[in-house]
Amino acid sequence: MMADMQESGWAKINLALHVRARRSDGYHLIETLFAFVDHGDTIAAAPASSDSLSIDGEFAEGLGNGADNLVLRVLALLRERYGRDRVPPLALTLTKRLPVAAGIGGGSADAAAMARLVRRHFLPELGDATLARLVSPLGADIAACIASTTCLGVGVGEELSPVPELALTGTPVLLVNPRQPVSTGPVFAAWDGVDRGPLFTGADMRAQLFAARNDLQRAAIAQCPAITDLLTELGALRPWLARMSGSGATCFALFDAPAERDAAAVRLAESHPHWWQMAGTLR
Repeated sequence: MMADMQESGWAKINLALHVRARRSDGYHLIETLFAFVDHGDTIAAAPASSDSLSIDGEFAEGLGNGADNLVLRVLALLRERYGRDRVPPLALTLTKRLPVAAGIGGGSADAAAMARLVRRHFLPELGDATLARLVSPLGADIAACIASTTCLGVGVGEELSPVPELALTGTPVLLVNPRQPVSTGPVFAAWDGVDRGPLFTGADMRAQLFAARNDLQRAAIAQCPAITDLLTELGALRPWLARMSGSGATCFALFDAPAERDAAAVRLAESHPHWWQMAGTLR
């Protein structure tokens, strides 16, 4: 397999997630601040006579590798748009390091990684906006995952804008998951329908982020009570911010220094060795 035909599906976190309304079609209008960790899944590819997908890694079990897998759907969509001559068949290997149904964008991150891999090797003329527009119908988070940089998402999360005033690149982060999957649909469906206000209203973005929230937390805890334990344990490790990501159950903690993050990771591994965790920095 060609060593350079590979791409990373960076872990996505929602630094804040405000649900503003439920649409008549069942989708929700949200305001969310996306950020991305410098670790995640990996897709590797090699030319082949037909498309195939093998999955390995810690969280490979139970994942289907058929045509309905998002990675193969992205490949098929781009080939349908640009033709087999431009987008040839590929043998793919997905290394699954991120837990599934965990609120950190695993499937969307992998889909975006597949799109970037195809662009880099076969469709270099495509910019981020064009690529996102092509593949985002497969999932609302995919557009944000294409660029994998901090951005504000509104609408159903696909309308993106930069937030240069919020300088978080390089921030030490610790992700923790109780190894319990949480279904996104039921969590959104259980949102109480109360609009608690917009995400940012002031100039001090870090202070506003600290005052923000995740409006899906209560519904997620009802499905996975262990989230309460995660947040309690993370808060005791003295990060400057700890919050649930997406629809759960992964929670994150932001620290001011890598040594603080690493010490927290050691303490957490000692007290809860069965929990999954990933230490990194924000991209």
